[in-house]
Amino acid sequence: MENKVRDEFTARFKKVPKIFAAPGRVNLIGEHTDYNNGFVLPGAIDKKIYVAIAANGSNLMRLYACQYDQALTVDLQNLRPLPGWATYVAGMAQQIRERRLDIGGVDVVIGGDIPLGAGMSSSAALCSAFGLALDQLFELELSRLELARMGQQTEHEFAGVNCGIMDEFASLHGKKGQLIRLDCRNLEFEYVPFDYPDHAIVLVNTMVQHSLAATEYNTRRKQCEEGVSILKKRYPEIESLRDLSFSRLSLHKNELPPIIFRRCSFVVSENERVLRSCEYLRQHDLAAFGEMMLEAHAGLSELYEISCTESDFLVSLAKGFPGVKGARQMGGGFGGCTINLVERPALEEFLSHVRPAYESRFNKQPDIYMTAIGEGAERVE
Repeated sequence: MENKVRDEFTARFKKVPKIFAAPGRVNLIGEHTDYNNGFVLPGAIDKKIYVAIAANGSNLMRLYACQYDQALTVDLQNLRPLPGWATYVAGMAQQIRERRLDIGGVDVVIGGDIPLGAGMSSSAALCSAFGLALDQLFELELSRLELARMGQQTEHEFAGVNCGIMDEFASLHGKKGQLIRLDCRNLEFEYVPFDYPDHAIVLVNTMVQHSLAATEYNTRRKQCEEGVSILKKRYPEIESLRDLSFSRLSLHKNELPPIIFRRCSFVVSENERVLRSCEYLRQHDLAAFGEMMLEAHAGLSELYEISCTESDFLVSLAKGFPGVKGARQMGGGFGGCTINLVERPALEEFLSHVRPAYESRFNKQPDIYMTAIGEGAERVE
């Protein structure tokens, strides 16, 4: 893909670009906790968005996206939300300009191998790759944390999704063979070893486009905020669900509307699962870690209600299958992928089990992706 992007750039713009890459991410556990100031455990993956870029001496961004075969010219003096992929490019440029940093026009070609709509955060990877490209091209000296915050604000203001910072943070801070235990309240983080060459991270795509994800994502966020608002009457010191234990939350079950209690109980329990999971990984107890993944899926399906029939079916196929340590819905929900930890000797049998069963039930074949934990955003030499 790197060569494809470079060749496309050279053919279009007749000059040599600099090339930057940023990965998608998988989140092993800790779903929908980031915007509740909780804990997450993502890792960068070996699938990436590539940006080939060169200055053009104007006030225009001349853009081309290989995956869509779309070309677009954007005026830096008139940056606004745009349809599809281009809104992330425009949003990152706007974030830089709002900080009164000096950037000029650029020629850009974008490509990648992150599957779209599969919950691997291709949008965050695009924000990260393009932000890093502008930073280094114009010598802005932005930190990776600043770039992550800018990507998050782009999602909020240009894409209309009130997400947390996890996706951009993981894309920019990833390390091979390491997960990131991120505290989304203060953005302190530590690396947790995840180097299991005898296991594969297998993503099984339901082929269901999560069209509900954006609106329902924002609804879930409001429901969590409603729970905090009610509980603050009892505990004025709490700022988010991060500040509650499950035992304390349970004391006030009857004071919360049933749906609000379900949402809050998932988030509070998920935070506790992340911390326990990190301890299991430090102890090299992958079986116990896998059990946490299965518990998380049950909560995502029954309490947070962001799974779907197809995802539930895939997890049920994986659960108890010899060689599968854990499985769950991944990402925003309502489709996308399930993430599975599978022993390599059992991998072919697992795939032979999943594909025909899923096709028989839903009359479509699932796409399946193998991923590994890889490096974060970087310039490609």
